[in-house]
Amino acid sequence: MTQPRFNAIGFAVADMARSLEFYRALGLDVPDGAEVAPHAEIPLAPGVKLLLDTHASIAGFDPGFTPETGGHASLAFDCGDPAGVDAAYERMIAAGAASHLAPWDAFWGQRYAVVQDPDGNGVDFYAALPGATPPGS
Repeated sequence: MTQPRFNAIGFAVADMARSLEFYRALGLDVPDGAEVAPHAEIPLAPGVKLLLDTHASIAGFDPGFTPETGGHASLAFDCGDPAGVDAAYERMIAAGAASHLAPWDAFWGQRYAVVQDPDGNGVDFYAALPGATPPGS
Protein backbone atom coordinates (compact mmCIF):
# COMPACT_ATOMS: atom_id res chain seq x y z
CA MET A 1 0.00 0.00 0.00
CA THR A 2 1.30 3.45 -0.92
CA GLN A 3 1.70 5.91 1.94
CA PRO A 4 0.00 9.32 1.58
CA ARG A 5 2.41 12.02 0.41
CA PHE A 6 1.88 15.71 1.15
CA ASN A 7 1.71 17.74 -2.06
CA ALA A 8 -0.92 20.47 -1.73
CA ILE A 9 -2.57 23.10 0.45
CA GLY A 10 -6.16 24.02 -0.33
CA PHE A 11 -8.08 27.24 0.30
CA ALA A 12 -11.76 27.94 -0.27
CA VAL A 13 -12.15 31.31 -2.02
CA ALA A 14 -15.12 33.63 -2.38
CA ASP A 15 -13.91 35.28 -5.61
CA MET A 16 -11.49 33.29 -7.79
CA ALA A 17 -10.40 36.25 -9.95
CA ARG A 18 -9.65 38.43 -6.91
CA SER A 19 -7.71 35.62 -5.20
CA LEU A 20 -5.67 34.89 -8.33
CA GLU A 21 -4.88 38.59 -8.72
CA PHE A 22 -3.49 38.53 -5.16
CA TYR A 23 -1.34 35.44 -5.77
CA ARG A 24 -0.06 36.84 -9.09
CA ALA A 25 0.97 40.04 -7.26
CA LEU A 26 2.82 37.81 -4.81
CA GLY A 27 4.78 36.45 -7.77
CA LEU A 28 3.30 32.97 -8.02
CA ASP A 29 2.90 31.30 -11.42
CA VAL A 30 -0.90 31.45 -11.79
CA PRO A 31 -2.20 29.64 -14.89
CA ASP A 32 -3.69 31.87 -17.59
CA GLY A 33 -7.48 31.70 -17.75
CA ALA A 34 -7.88 30.31 -14.24
CA GLU A 35 -10.03 33.31 -13.26
CA VAL A 36 -13.12 31.78 -14.84
CA ALA A 37 -12.61 28.27 -13.46
CA PRO A 38 -14.05 26.93 -10.19
CA HIS A 39 -10.68 25.31 -9.33
CA ALA A 40 -7.10 26.49 -9.78
CA GLU A 41 -3.73 24.86 -9.06
CA ILE A 42 -0.69 27.05 -8.47
CA PRO A 43 2.79 25.55 -8.11
CA LEU A 44 4.50 26.63 -4.87
CA ALA A 45 7.66 24.49 -4.77
CA PRO A 46 8.74 21.29 -6.50
CA GLY A 47 5.96 18.79 -5.85
CA VAL A 48 3.80 21.19 -3.81
CA LYS A 49 0.89 23.28 -5.06
CA LEU A 50 -1.77 25.65 -3.79
CA LEU A 51 -5.31 24.55 -4.64
CA LEU A 52 -8.04 27.19 -4.80
CA ASP A 53 -11.71 26.23 -5.03
CA THR A 54 -14.66 28.60 -5.15
CA HIS A 55 -17.28 28.42 -2.43
CA ALA A 56 -19.86 27.51 -5.10
CA SER A 57 -17.72 24.65 -6.38
CA ILE A 58 -17.26 23.19 -2.91
CA ALA A 59 -20.98 23.54 -2.14
CA GLY A 60 -21.65 21.56 -5.33
CA PHE A 61 -20.13 18.40 -3.88
CA ASP A 62 -20.47 19.17 -0.15
CA PRO A 63 -24.06 20.27 0.55
CA GLY A 64 -23.19 21.06 4.18
CA PHE A 65 -20.38 23.48 3.24
CA THR A 66 -20.54 26.81 5.02
CA PRO A 67 -17.81 29.32 4.16
CA GLU A 68 -15.70 30.45 7.09
CA THR A 69 -15.20 34.14 7.72
CA GLY A 70 -11.56 35.11 8.00
CA GLY A 71 -8.81 32.73 7.07
CA HIS A 72 -7.66 29.95 9.30
CA ALA A 73 -4.52 28.98 7.44
CA SER A 74 -1.36 30.64 6.24
CA LEU A 75 1.42 30.23 3.73
CA ALA A 76 4.97 31.22 4.67
CA PHE A 77 7.63 32.49 2.28
CA ASP A 78 11.37 32.71 3.02
CA CYS A 79 12.46 36.10 1.66
CA GLY A 80 16.20 35.43 1.93
CA ASP A 81 17.13 38.41 4.08
CA PRO A 82 15.43 41.07 6.23
CA ALA A 83 15.30 43.58 3.35
CA GLY A 84 13.49 40.94 1.29
CA VAL A 85 10.78 40.72 3.97
CA ASP A 86 10.26 44.48 3.87
CA ALA A 87 10.20 44.51 0.05
CA ALA A 88 7.70 41.63 -0.21
CA TYR A 89 5.43 43.24 2.38
CA GLU A 90 5.53 46.66 0.67
CA ARG A 91 4.91 45.11 -2.77
CA MET A 92 1.81 43.30 -1.52
CA ILE A 93 0.47 46.33 0.36
CA ALA A 94 0.93 48.41 -2.81
CA ALA A 95 -1.01 45.70 -4.69
CA GLY A 96 -3.92 46.11 -2.25
CA ALA A 97 -3.28 43.32 0.26
CA ALA A 98 -4.51 43.82 3.80
CA SER A 99 -1.77 44.16 6.39
CA HIS A 100 -2.00 41.94 9.43
CA LEU A 101 1.46 42.55 10.93
CA ALA A 102 3.92 45.10 9.54
CA PRO A 103 7.54 43.94 9.36
CA TRP A 104 9.27 43.59 12.72
CA ASP A 105 12.28 41.88 14.23
CA ALA A 106 10.75 38.90 16.03
CA PHE A 107 12.13 37.59 19.31
CA TRP A 108 12.80 34.20 17.68
CA GLY A 109 15.47 35.68 15.41
CA GLN A 110 13.63 36.49 12.20
CA ARG A 111 12.38 39.56 10.38
CA TYR A 112 8.67 38.77 10.00
CA ALA A 113 5.56 40.27 8.42
CA VAL A 114 2.05 39.05 7.59
CA VAL A 115 -0.47 40.14 4.96
CA GLN A 116 -3.83 38.59 4.24
CA ASP A 117 -5.19 37.24 0.99
CA PRO A 118 -8.71 38.29 -0.10
CA ASP A 119 -10.26 35.53 2.04
CA GLY A 120 -8.31 36.42 5.16
CA ASN A 121 -5.69 33.65 4.93
CA GLY A 122 -2.29 34.71 6.19
CA VAL A 123 0.71 35.07 3.93
CA ASP A 124 3.82 35.27 6.09
CA PHE A 125 7.16 36.69 4.97
CA TYR A 126 10.27 35.84 6.97
CA ALA A 127 14.06 35.82 6.94
CA ALA A 128 16.73 35.15 9.53
CA LEU A 129 18.16 38.22 11.24
CA PRO A 130 21.95 38.57 10.91
CA GLY A 131 23.63 36.49 13.60
CA ALA A 132 20.40 34.81 14.72
CA THR A 133 20.04 31.08 15.28
CA PRO A 134 17.21 29.84 13.02
CA PRO A 135 14.12 28.41 14.79
CA GLY A 136 14.29 24.66 15.17
CA SER A 137 18.10 24.61 15.18
